[in-house]
Order: sequence, then structure tokens, then C-alpha cells
Amino acid sequence: MQREVSDTPATIRTVGSPEIDLRPRRRWGESLIQFSLWLTGVISILITLGIVVVLLFDALAFFRLPEVTLTEFFTGTVWQPQILKFGIFPLVNATLLTSVIGLTVAVPLGLMIAIYLSEYASPRARGILKPVLEILAGVPTVVFGYFALNFMTPVLQRIWGRDTVEVFNVAAAGIVIGILIIPLISSMSEDALSAVPRALREGAYALGATRLETAVKIVFPAAVSGIAAAVIVGMSRAVGETMVVAIAAGAGPRNFASWGQALGGLNFLNPFKAAETMTGHMVRISGGDLSYDSLDYDSIFAIGLMLFFMTLILNLISRWIIRRFREEY
Repeated sequence: MQREVSDTPATIRTVGSPEIDLRPRRRWGESLIQFSLWLTGVISILITLGIVVVLLFDALAFFRLPEVTLTEFFTGTVWQPQILKFGIFPLVNATLLTSVIGLTVAVPLGLMIAIYLSEYASPRARGILKPVLEILAGVPTVVFGYFALNFMTPVLQRIWGRDTVEVFNVAAAGIVIGILIIPLISSMSEDALSAVPRALREGAYALGATRLETAVKIVFPAAVSGIAAAVIVGMSRAVGETMVVAIAAGAGPRNFASWGQALGGLNFLNPFKAAETMTGHMVRISGGDLSYDSLDYDSIFAIGLMLFFMTLILNLISRWIIRRFREEY
């Protein structure tokens, strides 16, 4: 069969056959899908910018009030808007304390689960455990809050005594927050461990390393950037948790007479006392008869702005760790 090339390079014609047009054609279905994806991305960006703008606008309205000073906001140890006290230290202290307790629970358990699923579990066991973790992640947080109040607090009281552990306390809320973020940390860490090339494992086995030595000394260091990012994302999740701390940690922040009493006595580190976190305070204040444009209303956005910057810093640290310690094979 003879082939003839026409003057147009995108067409080929064979002798006795019709001309074949090879020029690219516009596919309207793919164009519509591409436009839909682009529009979805733009809408998500605009929604994020709108949230930030509203948050900044209302928070600045709070800081413009004559009763509010930045010095008192960052260094004061009493947060009671009703009496014009705006020291955010007690709220930040309770938030960080519950988050640290939660990470203390979630990081070891989450990493052990991730190593087991990645290095030890059979396909059958992995197929069972992964859905179980997803179910745990899908339980409503209000259920975790009542679990902390009705189960974890009595357990702590039986161990340390009712005189030491209050009914509403930071420890119970922090432990349950740790249980809550275990699926997040374990899933992300397992993905990072599974992304390590199989050749590294086989090389370690060839040199006589055991499975545990391979997992701890070879696979874990190779995936450290993804694991660190998982831990930081878990901390961001713990900082922003609302219902668990609102139900189990208590209402009303622990206030301190002075910085000397707060830092010298270290009473702000007692996890068995009731404390109000930033998100818990926002829930309590907004759940009552709160009038629009009142001082309490504006203070919610100031706390929300503080939460926004805390989570933003954690996310930036996570991205820096990924870029700094990421290894490509």
C-alpha cells in the first residue's frame, strides 16, 4: 500500500483510502472537566480568603477598643471580658497543655501502628485494621467528649484520687484528644513509610539486619520528613479540637494573680484541674445570649485570629520540614 503525504503535515492519505486528519481536535467534555476543576480551586481559594478577611476585620475591631491593649493581651494572666480583663495566657496555656498531652498519647501509638501496618502486617491484617482506624476517625467528636467525661475522668480519679483529679480536667480531655488523632498520625505516617523504596529494605536484609532493625534504622529515617509532617498536622488538629475540651476540660480559665505566681508556682501545668481552652471558650461564649457587636462577641474573633496564626505557623513548619528533610530515590 502506498502512502502519500499532503501539503498539510497533519494529514496522511493512503492510495485508495480517504484522507486521515491528524490535527488535534477540541474535546468539549475534557475542556468542561478542566474548567470545573479550575473553578473549584478558585472557589476554595476565595472562600479561604473570605474567612481570613472576616476574621481580620472583626479581630481588628476588638483591638481598636480603648479597653484593649496588646501588652495586656499577650502578657496578662486573666481572661474575663465581663470585667475588662483580656490576658489570653490562660486560654493558650490550656490549649497547649491539652495538645501536648494528646500528642504524648497519639505519637507513640500512631507510629507503632504505622510501623506495624507498613512492615509487619499481612495484607489481610492491613485490610482489617485500616478500615477500623477510619471508623475511629469518623466517630463524632461530641461522643469522644462524653467518653472523656464519663469514662476517662473516673479512671484517673481511681488512680490518683478524687481529691487530686477534678471532674472536669485537662488530662482526660488531652488523653481522649490523643485517641482522636491516632488515625490521622498513623495513616499519614504509614503512607510515608510505605513510600520508602523496597530496595532499601532488601539491601538491609541482605546485610543481615532484622525486620525491626530495618524498620527503625533504615525505613524510619528515610521517611522522617513525612512522619514529622504527620505529627505537626496532628498537633494542628489537637489545637483546633472543640467539643472534647468543651465537654471534658471544663469552663472558666484558670487565672493567675501575676506572672510570678503563674511561672514560679507552676500551677498552670497541673493537668488534673479544670481549664478552658481557646476553642472551649468560644463555644461557651457563643452558645449563650451573645449580642452582636458586643465586647464578648468581638473577643471571639481575637481568639480565633490567635488560633489561626498558631495553626498557620504549625503548617509552615510542616512544609519546611518536608522540604528540608525529604529524600528522593
